Amino acid sequence: MSTSPGEQPTNVEQTKPAPRVVEDEQDIDKSVYKRGQQAKWARSRKAERGDRNNKRQRRDGELPWEERKEQWVCFTESKSLRSENSDGNPLPSEPRRPKKKVACLIGYCGTGYHGMQLNPPQKTIEGDLFEAFVESGAISRDNSNDLKKSSFMRAARTDKGVHAAGNVISLKMIIEDEDILEKINSKLPPTIRVWGYERTNKNFDCRKMCSSRIYEYLMPTFSFLPPKPNSPLARQIKEANEETPGVTRDDPEGSKWWADLLEKLHASGITDKDIQDAQEATINKEKNNDSDDEPDMLLEEIVRKIKQTDNQARREYRISKERLELVNKAMQMYIGHHNFHNFTLGKHFKDASANRYMKEITVSEPFVIEGTEWVSIKIHGQSFMLHQIRKMIAMAALVVRTGCPLGRITEAFQSSRINIPKAPALGLLLEQPVYEGYNTRLKAFGYNELTFTPFEKEMNEFKVKHIYDKIYAEEVKDNTFHGFFGFIDGFNGTPIFNFLTANGIKDSQEVREVVVPNEKNEGIAE
Repeated sequence: MSTSPGEQPTNVEQTKPAPRVVEDEQDIDKSVYKRGQQAKWARSRKAERGDRNNKRQRRDGELPWEERKEQWVCFTESKSLRSENSDGNPLPSEPRRPKKKVACLIGYCGTGYHGMQLNPPQKTIEGDLFEAFVESGAISRDNSNDLKKSSFMRAARTDKGVHAAGNVISLKMIIEDEDILEKINSKLPPTIRVWGYERTNKNFDCRKMCSSRIYEYLMPTFSFLPPKPNSPLARQIKEANEETPGVTRDDPEGSKWWADLLEKLHASGITDKDIQDAQEATINKEKNNDSDDEPDMLLEEIVRKIKQTDNQARREYRISKERLELVNKAMQMYIGHHNFHNFTLGKHFKDASANRYMKEITVSEPFVIEGTEWVSIKIHGQSFMLHQIRKMIAMAALVVRTGCPLGRITEAFQSSRINIPKAPALGLLLEQPVYEGYNTRLKAFGYNELTFTPFEKEMNEFKVKHIYDKIYAEEVKDNTFHGFFGFIDGFNGTPIFNFLTANGIKDSQEVREVVVPNEKNEGIAE
């Protein structure tokens, strides 16, 4: 039967392809199904790219976009930033207004916040910022439920309780209103400020374009006093000096301070036996926190009196020029390109990402706040790893306190693993990100440089009022630094701090992170 072109034949039985006969598997030449070496190479390269993406995601601490979007939806619903009314009907659309890519220069006090990055339902800096942007009209309400529409990004992600005198966020913002900066700040609490903003090109990413960062660490000068005599660490140092004399430094200033403290205790009626009993009672109390035994009220009063005299003596301590210069020399050991695998978590010596470059470190002259002497240490580095700054500060302080050679810091850059504790998060704050390299490109595009220089006066006033004062008050209230170094001195387990003695750094079979009791889990994703 013939059919015309375009017509389908009718009443024609459909023919099915003959079934494929599968022979015995042993008779099949499987090599014909194998792909060539080039295909294998392509698959491996694709896998490597996937691994790099995953590593990059883990290193940045970013969640997948689907999860981040879900978080923002939860946040906008909780903050009444939705584009729907209570009945679920869409609100009238706002007039479309042009958005411009900008870099916002901000500062904040981290007290009371669960970090910089949005983390519903926790209270975060980004949450308050985004809400203020929407309420002030810098971000349209139609875009308030989708972070991606605003290209929101931060230069540095600080953790719970950590402050920043200067940080940068980049986003697409409506800037037609000349008073937009004042409107944004009026919607923010006094502990969060937007110092200003600058236009950028469309591809600007404040995190990727940041060439370096400056951090500041504040600590009381009594932190550099030597370990308490007869403490476990002091005994380790003494025993190592007897075995290997001539390695550590003598510390007449520190020895005199402890002798003067003992005289004050004796003058107040405290005997050597009282001091020994109080020390043993403190150790037993730490070991038996759940004990129901009745406390010895007389001994409790002796312990309270010793602590009061000790704290008062520390507040009155004033560091000598020689000791301050020693602190400065210790911090200068970090300058340059080094392997900081011992100054973070989960990094092996051969891991290339453990190599970091420190550009400049300064130690300020001491200053007295409410009777306690403090010092400010500023670290300017290309990039930082988790806990790196806190471990750098702790290592330098411990080297000064114990009298071991300053070169012990450079030895820590070698392959041997050691336990370096984290200094308290209390004194850490982000000073500012630096855009040295990218500022030249901004000029080429016709934009202003990204710099905090025009806002130095406001930033210094903000630091004194909202950051420094909180750090000082919390130290006086909780004795954070005294508690930290006291724990290190009194650590009575495996001698993991033996690298601070004349014995030096030796390969250890077990390396574990030292957890300071009652330390707040605060820090910076440096």
